[in-house]
Amino acid sequence: MKWLHPNVPLLSVAQALMMSCNSLMVATAALVGNNLATDKALATLPLAMQFIAVMVTSIPAAMLMQRIGRKAAFLLACGFGVGGGVLASTAILHHNFWQFVSGTFLVGVFNGFGNYFRFTAADSVELAYKSKAVSYTMLGGVVAAIAGPTLAKYSREWIDGAEFAGSYMGVIALYLANFCVLSFLKIADRHDSKEKHVSTGRPLKAIVTQPDYVVALICGMLGYAIMSFVMTATPLAMNQLAYQFEDTSVVIQWHVMAMFAPSFFTGSLILRFGVLRIMFCGALFGVACVSINLLGTAFIHFLAALIFLGLSWNFLFVGATTLLTETYRSEERNKAQAVNDFVIFSTVSIGSLSSGALQNAYGWQAVNQGVIPFLGIIIVAILWLQRQRAQGLSAN
Repeated sequence: MKWLHPNVPLLSVAQALMMSCNSLMVATAALVGNNLATDKALATLPLAMQFIAVMVTSIPAAMLMQRIGRKAAFLLACGFGVGGGVLASTAILHHNFWQFVSGTFLVGVFNGFGNYFRFTAADSVELAYKSKAVSYTMLGGVVAAIAGPTLAKYSREWIDGAEFAGSYMGVIALYLANFCVLSFLKIADRHDSKEKHVSTGRPLKAIVTQPDYVVALICGMLGYAIMSFVMTATPLAMNQLAYQFEDTSVVIQWHVMAMFAPSFFTGSLILRFGVLRIMFCGALFGVACVSINLLGTAFIHFLAALIFLGLSWNFLFVGATTLLTETYRSEERNKAQAVNDFVIFSTVSIGSLSSGALQNAYGWQAVNQGVIPFLGIIIVAILWLQRQRAQGLSAN
C-alpha cells in the first residue's frame, strides 16, 4: 500500500486510544451521573458536557493548529485529557456531581482536537485515497469497542465504595499513552512567520454554500446526533428495565464495534459505489435501528438495534467526511473543517443532553420516535444532491 502515509497508522492508534476513553464514558457516564446527581434528569449532563466541550473547542482548536501546527496542538490537548481523568475519578471518590461534569468537559476539550485526526490523515494522502485514509484512521475504534467497555467492566469495583472511580483513573493512563503515540507524527505544518500572508482561499460563505458541503454537513451532523441521542439513552433505558451492567456493557461494546469495524472496507466501498450510495445505506441502517427498538425491549432488541446504529454512524460519518474533503482547497482546510465540526457537535450536544430528559420523562419509545424526522431529512438531502449531480451531468 504505497499510498499509506506513515501518519495514518499512528493516527489510527491515537483514534483507538481516544475512542477507548469515549466508549468507556458512554458505558458509564450516565450511570455515574445518575448516582451523583440529586436531579436524575441531569444524569446525561456529564456525557452531554463532553460534546459541548467538543463544540466550543472545534474552532479555537483549528485556529491554534494553524498557529502552532497540528502535532503541537495534539500534544497540548493530551494535557486536557489527563486533567479530565483526574477530575472525574476524584469527583466520584468525593461524590461531587459538578466536579465530575467538569472532568468530562476536559475530556471533551481533548476530543475537540482529536476529531481532527481523520482530517489530518486525509490531508496526508492524495485526493483519490482520502476515503481510505479516513477509513483506516477510524479503524482505531475497533480496539476501542473492546478496550473501553472491558476496562469499565473490570475496573468498576477497583475502589470500594466508589463505583467507576478506578475506570476514570484508567482514562489517565490512556491519555498519557496517546501523548507518546502522537509525538511520533511527522506533519509539515505551515505556520511560520513567512506564511502569515499566504492566501486563505475563498470566502467561508463560498465554501459552505456548495451543495456538496451542505449535504456533507447535514449528514455528518444529523447522523452523529441521532447516534448520540439513542446511544446516550440506552444505558439508562436498560438500567430502568433492570438489566445488569454486564448486559449494558455488551450492548455498548457491540455498538462501538459496529461503529468502527466497517472501516476495514468503507473506504473501498466508497471508491467502488460512490459516496452518496454509501451514505444512503447508512440512513437505511438508522431506520432499521429505530424499527427494532420500537418492536420491543428484550436484550436482543437492544443488541441488534445498537449494532445497526453503529453501522449507520460509520457509513454516514465516513461518507460525510470524505464528501467534505472534496469541497475545499488545502489553504481552506482549517476554516472548512472547523465550521463542520462546530455545527456537528453543537447538534450532538443538544441531542445527548435532551435524550436523558426525554428518556426519564417519556420513555424509550419516545427517544426512538424522536429521531425519525431527522432520518427523513438525511434521506431527502442525499437524494437531492444525487439529483443535482445527475442534472449537472446531463447539462454537460
